[in-house]
Amino acid sequence: MSEEKDQKTEDKKVDEQVAEVKVDKKSKDAKKEEAPKNIVEGLEELPEDIQKKLEKRKSELIGKDKKGKGKKKRKKKIPKKVTIGKAYIKATYNNTIVTLADAHGNVLSWASAGIAGFKGPKKSTPYAAQIIARIAVAKAREEYGLSEVSVFVNGVGTGRESAIRALNSNGLTVTLIKDVTPVPHNGCRARKPRRV
Repeated sequence: MSEEKDQKTEDKKVDEQVAEVKVDKKSKDAKKEEAPKNIVEGLEELPEDIQKKLEKRKSELIGKDKKGKGKKKRKKKIPKKVTIGKAYIKATYNNTIVTLADAHGNVLSWASAGIAGFKGPKKSTPYAAQIIARIAVAKAREEYGLSEVSVFVNGVGTGRESAIRALNSNGLTVTLIKDVTPVPHNGCRARKPRRV
């Protein structure tokens, strides 16, 4: 009689453990469904208006692809892991462009202020440079696993420093910062002074 009771209590314990495992699996599935779907993983911290603009732009691009005449066969893209790369920041008076490349110079991801939805004089602001650096880093980290970059800055725009800080704050280790802005060594003859 006591053996039957022991057997029943053991069966109850096993049933309870199985039930707990099933509940854990359901909660994990629910968490996966609750996660917001962005066009690029890691963009959750972007402002909502910029997220909406990026998603709208992506839907427009998908619509253009569907209008194409024939389907082209594409080779399967094998994802490669690139941990060390280069970051090129072009900061002009009118725009800022951030390009992330591998060690050989092959482009992994890029972003500009126009892509992020900035227009007119807002494109050259430090805030725009910060946002586009975040977008470029998110793409490169998701697809290639980029973690360490050497930064090459070109131009004299206002987004220079903020783009570098954004690269560092978004998880990339900055190993080198080099200014490659072209400087004339009295090469071409300057324009005559304007008379007013």
